[in-house]
Amino acid sequence: MSTPLRALIITVLAIGGTFGLDPFRNYQLATAAACFAAVAGLTVLVGLTGQLSLGHAVLMAAGGYGFAYAASAVEGPWPLALAAGLAAAAAVSGLLGLLLGAAAARLRGPYLAGLTLALVIALPAAVNTLPLGGDQGARAPFFPVPEALSALIAVEQWHAWLAIAVAAVAVTPLVMLRAGRAGLRMRAVLDDETASRLSGVDPGVVKAGAFAASAVPAGLGGAVLAIATQQVTPGGYGLAFSLLLVVAAVAGGLGSIGGAAIGSVLVTVLPWFIDELVAAAPAEFGQRLDGNLAVLLFGAGLIALTTAWPGGAARLLDRLRAARPLRFATPSTTTER
Repeated sequence: MSTPLRALIITVLAIGGTFGLDPFRNYQLATAAACFAAVAGLTVLVGLTGQLSLGHAVLMAAGGYGFAYAASAVEGPWPLALAAGLAAAAAVSGLLGLLLGAAAARLRGPYLAGLTLALVIALPAAVNTLPLGGDQGARAPFFPVPEALSALIAVEQWHAWLAIAVAAVAVTPLVMLRAGRAGLRMRAVLDDETASRLSGVDPGVVKAGAFAASAVPAGLGGAVLAIATQQVTPGGYGLAFSLLLVVAAVAGGLGSIGGAAIGSVLVTVLPWFIDELVAAAPAEFGQRLDGNLAVLLFGAGLIALTTAWPGGAARLLDRLRAARPLRFATPSTTTER
């Protein structure tokens, strides 16, 4: 089965699954889809080229701002405004990714991580300097449910549909890139830059291209968040959120697109689940857990998960699939004896 056809089937199944969710769960699904687009690019970047980025939240913010301004400027039917906003999100984030990729070709390890971390820290100052609305951010247009579907679905479900579709468009090229020649070049650079250079592969070009390829889906993920929240603010793309994307990539399994989906759902649902536990606790105990201790529980839970699954959720699924034939082979071996 071809990759686009597989992506289409998964997208249709995911959209069908929204009918079994309430409005809040559909909002969570839209948020997870936005994170999935960004984490998929990040896991390919880190897993295939070894470039650690701590600033993918900035790429999402760039896409969100590009979407908000471009979609708001279009006067016409909503599909035209949506298409213009998504194109602007991809263009702005892709351009920023190319600039970061040019630096990545010269930097490595902690130096590259430090550069991307500096971008996250500098984001509030940059937003206040540029005409981007300051701390209040920018308003994104509201996309209501089409009249033909207004009696069938709620607005949260409609936004979840849009989020799933945009995430599919963003991630499918990454799957094809990972399985093609570009993915082989990335793995060659990761294994040995000198050997890859002797084979005619320029590590600098590969690294810059990988950064740009991971930046575009991150920008589209920012556009999805703008659709779901109708607003883009610098406070929503801070250091904590950027590190959360890295956690999702690690928990899911570096280099795995399916693991990126699992990690994105995990970091979306787990904070909500911990808040629910804190709210359900007795009053005195709940007050103690409120604030930093709740964050501590979230971190401890993720540490426990990554300790139990060293290679992430994707590695666990691979182990389960590998162990399945052994279960069927054991009875026949016993019978022969």
